[in-house]
Amino acid sequence: MKPIKPQPILPDDDAGFENLVNRIVSLVSEAKTKILHQIDDTLVITNWHIGEYIVEFEQDGKARASYGEGLLRSLSKRLTLQLGKGYSRSNLQNMRRLYLYYPKCQTVSGKLSWSHWCELLEIDDSLERQFYENECLTQHWGVRTLRRQIDSGLFMRLAQSQDKKGILALAEKGQIIRCPQDVVKDTFVLEFLGIPKGKRYSESSLEKALIDNMQKFLLELGKGFAFIGEQYPIQIGSTHYYVDLVFYHAILKCYILIDLKRAGVKHYDIGQMNMYLGYFANEVSQPDDNKPIGIVLCHSKNELVVEYATYGMDSNIFVSKYQLYLPNREELRRMVQSIIEAE
Repeated sequence: MKPIKPQPILPDDDAGFENLVNRIVSLVSEAKTKILHQIDDTLVITNWHIGEYIVEFEQDGKARASYGEGLLRSLSKRLTLQLGKGYSRSNLQNMRRLYLYYPKCQTVSGKLSWSHWCELLEIDDSLERQFYENECLTQHWGVRTLRRQIDSGLFMRLAQSQDKKGILALAEKGQIIRCPQDVVKDTFVLEFLGIPKGKRYSESSLEKALIDNMQKFLLELGKGFAFIGEQYPIQIGSTHYYVDLVFYHAILKCYILIDLKRAGVKHYDIGQMNMYLGYFANEVSQPDDNKPIGIVLCHSKNELVVEYATYGMDSNIFVSKYQLYLPNREELRRMVQSIIEAE
């Protein structure tokens, strides 16, 4: 008896077969994403209700007197024993905060994962917390990205250049980019480079470190930046020049040039950037592009030198500082609070 031959399998290069596979894979992937989203949504709503139950219990005078400060500790032990992990005292504290900060359940439903909320609920200031919540939603930040932006004091750094009305709008709507001033920070935080304080480094090594960490650098630069190249060559007459870093901004529709300076900015650094901008405006930019933006990124700057060196120049030239360590968030918060209170 002859063995039965197996049915032939369609070749991998069969277009119809490949299309079938891709459609099934896409369908299953979408289903998994929906399921994970539903799980996250259900977990957040459940935790909100747990916070509600805790607050209601605390508001009962007799219960408050009986348990006092030890309520969450006792509750954590019992729930962990009966339900397993996820009910630590700190997690219960976050559930309680979620209810207190967002008294209406629908304001937290279907937005962010519980891990996102745990980071956000550590922020006491409502304006700051609202800003990060909005940016998470619009920029699709992961938890690690959210944590880094909070640690770097992004909200306070952006708020420093605003008045009270601008700070309130920043918190309510997130970062809105309409002009060059909206994309240039006074200080860029480059702690991700891992350069220790006091260590000597050159401009070339700083540039290499930024290239090696481009994804994190783009995050610090902000929304809309696309990396074009490093040491971008331009020729003016018989002389060759090189722009350290060149980006294109998708929202402002213009080139952004960055020149790195290891120490303080000099007047001729600003003049050189002005020349670069002139070249890009006339030789590189397309007819529908807006005027290029230049950023001289330095370790320190003298405000008077910058003021006089840029006198009468293009307003698209900016001098910003960089720092290699995370800022003091409390100090930044006090500065922003003083702006709000002054008005």
